Amino acid sequence: MRPKRFLISSIAALAVAAAAPAAANAASATVTGTLTGSTLSLTTAAAPSFSANLDLGDSTPTYTAALTSQDTRGTGAGWNETITSTQFTTGSQTLATNASSLTGVTSSCASGTCTNPTNSVTYPVAVPAASTPPTAVKFFNAAANTGMGKFTTTPTVGVFVPQSSFAGTYTSTLTLAIVSGP
Repeated sequence: MRPKRFLISSIAALAVAAAAPAAANAASATVTGTLTGSTLSLTTAAAPSFSANLDLGDSTPTYTAALTSQDTRGTGAGWNETITSTQFTTGSQTLATNASSLTGVTSSCASGTCTNPTNSVTYPVAVPAASTPPTAVKFFNAAANTGMGKFTTTPTVGVFVPQSSFAGTYTSTLTLAIVSGP
């Protein structure tokens, strides 16, 4: 009887061994990815305008200028946007050099994934103006490690128009820029 028991035990052991998974061979690899950054830029297709009716007294109409602010440098250095302008003029008539004041800015992610800018600028911000553009002033910024991606930033500017102004179509040239660092 022993040989039969031995045979059954051997068959059972072989069945268990056959059902067990074979030992696995494994390998590991280190993956390297290179990310490159490229640009800090500001663009606009805006053609802002405003209107005022002198019959209604002094007024401060507003205009907006949608900008595309892009920081895909991948550095987290932050950035700031600046503004300056020429004085509003129609022929020989001008509005005051301090007529324009930036009252606020909205910002939203324009595409992809963004790290929203943390802005520390307080409003209003006087928009400098003269016959030629004076030194620009900061109107919006992104603190370090914010503002990464592509954004639509839209400043709103109010223009003080005294009732005693001459009627006409006034123009001014805005100069907007983006520079590294908050």
